[in-house]
Amino acid sequence: MEQLRVDQQLEEALTHDSDPLHFAEGFGLDEKTAMRCADSARALLEQAAEQHPR
Repeated sequence: MEQLRVDQQLEEALTHDSDPLHFAEGFGLDEKTAMRCADSARALLEQAAEQHPR
């Protein structure tokens, strides 16, 4: 169940430009947790861009 929750949060972050406010409202997270999730999503996006340049 925990992995499903994490996967859902990551998908939301990626589809909403890693917006911490969206995270906080959508998942009931406090602001620090929402910021950490958004930062993690941004890092994953950057990593993917580096691995698959256009």
